Amino acid sequence: MSENRKNLRIPSQLRCWCEGQNVTVFARIGNLSEGGLFLRTSTPLPLGSRAMIRFSQLEAEVSVVWAVSGEDGRPPGMGLKFESIDEKRLEQIRHMMSDEAGLNHTRD
Repeated sequence: MSENRKNLRIPSQLRCWCEGQNVTVFARIGNLSEGGLFLRTSTPLPLGSRAMIRFSQLEAEVSVVWAVSGEDGRPPGMGLKFESIDEKRLEQIRHMMSDEAGLNHTRD
């Protein structure tokens, strides 16, 4: 997995439907960004495959850009890149990121 990330990632507690390659997965989103998300799943789709995701009234096409098995101590799952996101969907993602960031910060 490359550390050359272009977008800020926000830890997330959202759950997501992911449909692709005759498989439907309902799983937790590990983190969310304007460019994509990490979906925690023990059954990642093949690299390069396309899928549709649905969560929080957002539907978007994604492609699998990396996967991790979990054998190295990291949670298993796959990195999904948003494909062809229009401004309306991008604004929805930004709003969800803001909401999630607020939930993930604690005050003393």
